[in-house]
Amino acid sequence: MQLHQFLIRENSSWAMTHAREAVRAARGPGLSFHAGPIGGLIYVVVLVTLVFGPDNSAIGYAPEQPVPYSHQVHAGDLDIDCRYCHNTVEQGAKALIPPAATCMNCHTTILPESEKLAPVRRSFETGEPIRWVRVHDLPDFVYFDHSAHLNAGVGCVSCHGRIDRMEVVRQDKPLNMAWCLECHRNPAGEIVPREAVTELAHARDPEFGEVLVDEYDLTPAVDCSTCHR
Repeated sequence: MQLHQFLIRENSSWAMTHAREAVRAARGPGLSFHAGPIGGLIYVVVLVTLVFGPDNSAIGYAPEQPVPYSHQVHAGDLDIDCRYCHNTVEQGAKALIPPAATCMNCHTTILPESEKLAPVRRSFETGEPIRWVRVHDLPDFVYFDHSAHLNAGVGCVSCHGRIDRMEVVRQDKPLNMAWCLECHRNPAGEIVPREAVTELAHARDPEFGEVLVDEYDLTPAVDCSTCHR
């Protein structure tokens, strides 16, 4: 079961209990739970708030990985561009997880005997992929295109945070619908020059962002079919 499915299942059960309690409290003692449209409206509002509110996002989720890869070392200390490993982000919807061959471009000569890299060497020799644990896992009913966002000037840091400071990658943003819609409605604060999208320390300036929104002719859609296809 994917993380988001687990969260929704667990939070839904908890939220339904609290939603029922809220409806009963609003109606007073002795009234049926199923009676009346007002109680139904309260139930829906409480349920949606509790399940999909920002406090129920997966912010901070940082699973243990089969290889203790440090973005802080690679993207931070060594300043390796995100696209060296995730080389499909400007052309495709998904960010490629690099094969072991990409790692071995360097680690054939750098720390070639490190025990921490044993799974990488084994994957390189056998062709069996490393079973990385997905961190940023959107629901199956959500469509997200990396290339559309990067080519619009949305930098990696807007959704992933300061990856270059993370020894262990964690989810840094809510990645929920309200959060996405806020950016689609007011994108200027997240837009940087296209050539700077992978520069995680690049300062974002809403006023300059407005200039870029006009220059890039950005009109982010907010209709349902944009993300739910």
